[in-house]
Amino acid sequence: MKDLLCVLGLIFIIEGLPYFVFPEKIKLYLAKVIILPDSTLRFAGITAMIVGLIILYIGKT
Repeated sequence: MKDLLCVLGLIFIIEGLPYFVFPEKIKLYLAKVIILPDSTLRFAGITAMIVGLIILYIGKT
């Protein structure tokens, strides 16, 4: 449980960093994301999840 909380904390730090450092660029990026088709966003999401699973697997072995 302790490791899970550490990982969640790191995720929040990493996710929040671009919003803190580059707020104006994030706004432009998010405006572009709105016009992307759902299929492109789903593909990006599943790709990120698969990469995350691979990293977890490598980290645990």
